Amino acid sequence: MDIGSTGQAGPPHRVPRPRADALRNRERILVAAREVFVEHGSDAPLDEIARRAGVGNATLYRHFPDRKLLVHHVVLYVMDRVADQVETARAEEPDAFAALRRFVHSAADERIGALCPMLSDGFDREHPELLAARDRLEGAVERVMAEGRDAGLLRTDVAVGDLMVALSQLSRPLPGSGCLSFDRYVHRHLQIFLDGLRAPARSELPGMAATLDDLRRSDTTRDARGGSV
Repeated sequence: MDIGSTGQAGPPHRVPRPRADALRNRERILVAAREVFVEHGSDAPLDEIARRAGVGNATLYRHFPDRKLLVHHVVLYVMDRVADQVETARAEEPDAFAALRRFVHSAADERIGALCPMLSDGFDREHPELLAARDRLEGAVERVMAEGRDAGLLRTDVAVGDLMVALSQLSRPLPGSGCLSFDRYVHRHLQIFLDGLRAPARSELPGMAATLDDLRRSDTTRDARGGSV
């Protein structure tokens, strides 16, 4: 509580809330940055991001003073949106497999596969904000998959890591492939993959189910050897 010169208590200090137009500009920048990073990689010109967002360069730098911070917030933005979508699907769909199907297709529309290249080049994977967003997303996906298994709708030999690997790979073209028409086939191929997840299983899968911890250990080993993520 603030004490004025008269010795009486003054009103508590309040942190000013961002203006509505500032929040809209920030949202536009994140949306534009995601699109540009998907198309050209995270080293794409920031001028192009500002142009697509319909803001000036000064506005972009006021919100995100450097590229590293912008990439960080784009990753958080996508992860938060995808987590929102899986939670909404669980609440609105008639069964767990329908929720899983809705999540997979919506996550592809968010270009979640494009996050992988952004997680290299000095990206702080252990930042508390990123860890919190990752835990929320992973927990939501794990819950809907567990519900699907419990209901006998989802095969029991797949784990959340299997799902996320397939989703990441199927939702982005291979680098340098020149697949300009790739997007038109994404949802078709994702549905083929989803049909393979239904119970009862048509065949036995080779190897072990991939957990998210397995994937993180693999990424850490690859980074230590100088490889890319």
